[in-house]
Amino acid sequence: MMIPTLFTVSYAGFWGQARLSLADSLRKAKELGYSAVEIAGKRPHLSVVDCDIDEVKSYRRLTDELGLKVASLAAYTNFTAGMESREVPLLEIQLGYIDRLAQFANVLGSDLIRIFTGYQVDALSFDQQWNLCVEAVQGACDVAARHGVRIGVQNHHDIGVGVEAYEDFLAQVSRPNCYAMFDAWSIAQHGTDLYSAAKRLAPKMAQTTVADYVRQPRYKYLSGLVGYERLPDVVRAVPLGEGFIDYPAFFGGLRDGGFDGYVSFEMCSPVKGGGSLANLDRTASAALKTLQEWMAG
Repeated sequence: MMIPTLFTVSYAGFWGQARLSLADSLRKAKELGYSAVEIAGKRPHLSVVDCDIDEVKSYRRLTDELGLKVASLAAYTNFTAGMESREVPLLEIQLGYIDRLAQFANVLGSDLIRIFTGYQVDALSFDQQWNLCVEAVQGACDVAARHGVRIGVQNHHDIGVGVEAYEDFLAQVSRPNCYAMFDAWSIAQHGTDLYSAAKRLAPKMAQTTVADYVRQPRYKYLSGLVGYERLPDVVRAVPLGEGFIDYPAFFGGLRDGGFDGYVSFEMCSPVKGGGSLANLDRTASAALKTLQEWMAG
C-alpha cells in the first residue's frame, strides 16, 4: 500500500514561504492528516551541525505521540561540487554527513536516506563525472549500510536524470541497499512515457516525491527588431492536478509495477497563491486528497 507523506521542506521557509520549526512541521503534518513525514536533513530542520542525539530522540518521542512514521531523511548532496578545489575532501565531507544522518535515522525509526547524484560541470568530461557519482553513491551506500539504512537515489540532478541513464546508473552502483526514489516531474519535462517508466522502476523503488507544475512562456524584447525572442519556459509550482504532469498515468504504472512505498508531497519552490501559512496549508491539505485518489486509481 502506498503511504502519503509530507516533506517538511514544504514548511522550511525557503523561497519566501512561511517557516515552521521541525517540531511544528511534524505537528502540521498530523493536523493536515498525513500519516508519514520525510524530514529535510539540513537547517532549519534536521541539521547534523545543530542537532545532537538527545534532540533527535525528542523528535522521535514527538512522532510517536503524533502517530507519525518517519519515512525518510532527505540528504542534500552534489557529488560533482567543488571541482575547482579538488584539495578539499568534499566527498568525505558528504559521506560523513550521510553517516550522521544514518545515525539520526536509526533514532527516528527510519531506514531510508534520500540523496542526489551531481550537476554537470565543465571541469570534467561527462564520463568522468558519471564515474565520480557512481563511486560516491557506492560510498554512501556503504556508509549507510553500517547502520542498516538504505540509500534512495532521486532522479533530480543532471547525472542519471533520464530514465535509461537512471536505470543504468543504479545498475552500476550495484549495492543491495541502493533503491530508486523515482519522480515524475523531471522526466515529464523530457517527454517520457510516464506509465511505462513508472511500471519499469516500481519494483526498485522505495519512495517517490510529488509536485505539479505549469510552463509559462518567456520572451525577451529586441528593440532593434521591435519584436521578441522566445526564451526557455519558466516552470512554476501549482496545486496537484493543475499542472502538465500526467500523474494518473504515473500512478497507474506504479500500481501495475507493484510499488507500495512512500509518496512524498513537497512544496519545494514558490507556490501558486503565495507563501503564507494559510496557503501552504490549503495546498498541502488538497494534495493529500488528490494523492489518495491517484493512489487508489
